[in-house]
Amino acid sequence: MTTERNGTVVARVGELQPGQTKKFFLRCDGRDEECFVVNHGGRLYAYINRCAHVAMTLDWIDNHFLTEDGQFLQCATHGACYVPATGECVSGPPCGKFLTPVPLTNHATEVLAHWPADSPELTP
Repeated sequence: MTTERNGTVVARVGELQPGQTKKFFLRCDGRDEECFVVNHGGRLYAYINRCAHVAMTLDWIDNHFLTEDGQFLQCATHGACYVPATGECVSGPPCGKFLTPVPLTNHATEVLAHWPADSPELTP
């Protein structure tokens, strides 16, 4: 991934088809944070790759985040299901809590990710 002054390039526009995911790292103040982007219903959403229940990554098989039917993001550790468009947990612990979203923007043919600066638990 390329780090740009105004974000980190995580994909090309149109690269991810519905149901596809891709991991990437964001660097902030000298540390790397693992994140992922998902195309759900033709829209891209990105989150820090950390369950809201236990600070573990969601994917137990590298880069597999979706339930079998593709409707939810699922934590492989304990099965919690999150809505891809909002990051809200709707099944299992921690029901009602949210994944930390990563803002995305498009710049020409690239999709850029930006550090979620308004997340106090992630502020270095």
